[in-house]
Amino acid sequence: MLFACIFMLFIYGNFAATDSISPDQSIRDRDGDTLVSAVGAFEVGFFSPGNSKGRYLGIWYKNVSPRTVVWVANREAPLNNHFGVLNVTHEGTLVLLDERNSRVWSSNKSRTAQNPVLQLLDSGNLVVKDGNETDSEKALWQSFDYPCDTLLPGMKLGKNFVTGQVRSLSTWKSPNNPSPGQFSASIDPQGFPQLVVREGHKMHFRVGSWNGLRFTGSPELKELRLFKYEFQLTKNEVSYEWELQNPQSSLLSRLVVNQSGFLQRFARATPLLGWTPIYAAPLDQCDYYAVCGAYASCRTFNSLTVCACLDGFEPKSPKEWRASNWSSGCVRKSNLDCRNDDFQRFRGFKLPDTSNSQFNTSMSLTECRENCFRNCSCTAYANSNISNGGSGCLLWFDELVDMREYTEGGQDLYIRKAKPKPGYGKKQVAIIVSSVMLTGMVFIGLLCYIRIKKLRKQGGGENEEMDLPIFDLATIVKATDNFSSDNKLGQGGFGPVYKGTLAEGQEIAVKRLSKSSGQGMVEFKNEVILIAKLQHRNLVKLLGCCIQGDEKMLIYEYMTNKSLDYFIFDQTKKTLIDWQRRMHIIVGIARGLLYLHQDSRLRIIHRDLKVGNVLLDKDMNPKISDFGLARMFQGDQIEANTNRVVGTYGYMSPEYAVDGHFSIKSDVFSFGVIVLEIISGKKNRGFCHPDHNHNLLGHTWRLWMEERALEVMDTMLGDSYTVSEVLRCIHVALLCVQKRPEDRPDMSSVVLMLASENSLPQPKLPGFYTERNLPEEEASSSQHERVSNGVTISTLQGR
Repeated sequence: MLFACIFMLFIYGNFAATDSISPDQSIRDRDGDTLVSAVGAFEVGFFSPGNSKGRYLGIWYKNVSPRTVVWVANREAPLNNHFGVLNVTHEGTLVLLDERNSRVWSSNKSRTAQNPVLQLLDSGNLVVKDGNETDSEKALWQSFDYPCDTLLPGMKLGKNFVTGQVRSLSTWKSPNNPSPGQFSASIDPQGFPQLVVREGHKMHFRVGSWNGLRFTGSPELKELRLFKYEFQLTKNEVSYEWELQNPQSSLLSRLVVNQSGFLQRFARATPLLGWTPIYAAPLDQCDYYAVCGAYASCRTFNSLTVCACLDGFEPKSPKEWRASNWSSGCVRKSNLDCRNDDFQRFRGFKLPDTSNSQFNTSMSLTECRENCFRNCSCTAYANSNISNGGSGCLLWFDELVDMREYTEGGQDLYIRKAKPKPGYGKKQVAIIVSSVMLTGMVFIGLLCYIRIKKLRKQGGGENEEMDLPIFDLATIVKATDNFSSDNKLGQGGFGPVYKGTLAEGQEIAVKRLSKSSGQGMVEFKNEVILIAKLQHRNLVKLLGCCIQGDEKMLIYEYMTNKSLDYFIFDQTKKTLIDWQRRMHIIVGIARGLLYLHQDSRLRIIHRDLKVGNVLLDKDMNPKISDFGLARMFQGDQIEANTNRVVGTYGYMSPEYAVDGHFSIKSDVFSFGVIVLEIISGKKNRGFCHPDHNHNLLGHTWRLWMEERALEVMDTMLGDSYTVSEVLRCIHVALLCVQKRPEDRPDMSSVVLMLASENSLPQPKLPGFYTERNLPEEEASSSQHERVSNGVTISTLQGR
């Protein structure tokens, strides 16, 4: 008996460490059987993903925690228990059986094996081959031919034109369900092949065609020097694969298409660092397919405008274009005349969609131009390969869509255009002369207007500029019962706020500027003038002002439910705002901020956006308040600097807190903080956690990277929330609080992201992502906290 036990232990011990099995052996789930590749890089066995109770046969990294699965056999046919068995038949077919010996999943094969062996290679490839063969290319079957959501080094994406076999990636439906989801990544062989990600059959975004160095929509690939890429386009196949530059290094890497439709590359240098995202697409709104329509380019630099018609083109629908709906694209200003046409060079472009293009890999650029010129239907041409000085020819014969401009890494595109008509130059000169004369007249008129305004001000016309009702002091004294302490709503840095009732019964909130406050007449007039010109349902309404002697007061509509911080930071009152109300508040704040930044007659940067400055009316509609620190921008101005940093710690963006640089993107940062505070019910400033010293932003980022973002939610919400909505709000908030202002979306994009189900770009590291020394930080800050009706301002001086 002892000998039998020792013998079985010997057999089991050797089997557990093996990388292969023959038809006489099996992998049994109930026994915990696995195969481990020769050097221990990968393991194949049974597992249950996430919270699922289903059992799947999969491949994962052997020594990586948490378990990272790279391939699943029975994606759409989970086993219900631990009695699954994997066999390899004498003919060389893999068969997965359930407890009733019913076939759940099986492989196919191209030929019959004499001595079949199933082996897990150190590349992560599971192969069935003849026992005497070592070349995986001669395998009867291999898992690399049937990717799931992960592309490993040595795997191919593409199509074999001889066999018709297609290798593509498809997302998991959820972390608990590995069956194919809605997004897929593949090489589209139509026209000139390109790497695309689709949502169902709909194009989601294009990584673009291969130009000899990289995909045209991924200029950042040139920075990833850890990898080498190979793209094959022959009469037999089109394929893309990648390898590590140093296969002997300890670096692990994988390319994944995730459930939100992002193509991401992860790297893992050491167990301590874990998986680090080093590439993600789409990067921004411009990466989404054809967002600008035909003959337009998408830009993410030097302008708030996302789309712009190419030179020689104009919006097809000016009305839609002004409303930031660019999908209708652009049309030519002048019709083509075929033999009299010319070509214009556009530099630094992502090439247009090539699915309807023609190509010749041996043709020169000069020959390419001649071919395009001779064909009146040809709309553009470019090099198909830009390596070694450029070669090959790409021709387009339809509308040009899905283009964007890069500051570096793009390539040249030559677009057909009409030559100027005779007399065109004289006409242009006449237009220019007329424009100069008109500009001069406007300038003279403006000087006269400024002079008149100055004379009016000297003559006592100060109140005309405010354009608001003026309340006399006696009216306000009576309304507030002589500023009774019973009517005091709160105390802020600029003075107290009182509730009042006018003679006709209207309730008001009176912000009374204290004589010792830091706000003088300039700040006071700033708030009056700004709010008087703003009208939006998500902005607090200023009813008037009172200036009499030393008294300076602002009279607002009274907000029944006070300010947002009154609810979300109170353990009792927060139970009154369920998820639907919180979502309503988030969207309302976003719309109010969008109005300030883009839709109002003036472009306003708030500079002190926080939960305490968001008021709630009787229906819990949010209204942004307190514009004493706001700045008005003229024309196309979008940013400025100041030597006096004012605002509230915890909401200020890094570039504003450190350098005094503020813009619409600094308000976006504040909005992101507010969203996370609404979701979590916790303050960013003063946030504490037993496992680390990060603020709320850092804590949320850690949870996001560990795919545990829902843990940041306020426990008071119970089951009232919708998971997808919460995750989308967290995702949008993290995009808003990214460290670099140029990475943050503008508010028009934020409103769109909150209201749609489109995929979002991967967020980058948030601002102030460093663990803090709590005692020192608390000691080094100085601010006036406010507990009022929401119409006072918290001031902070830069350190």
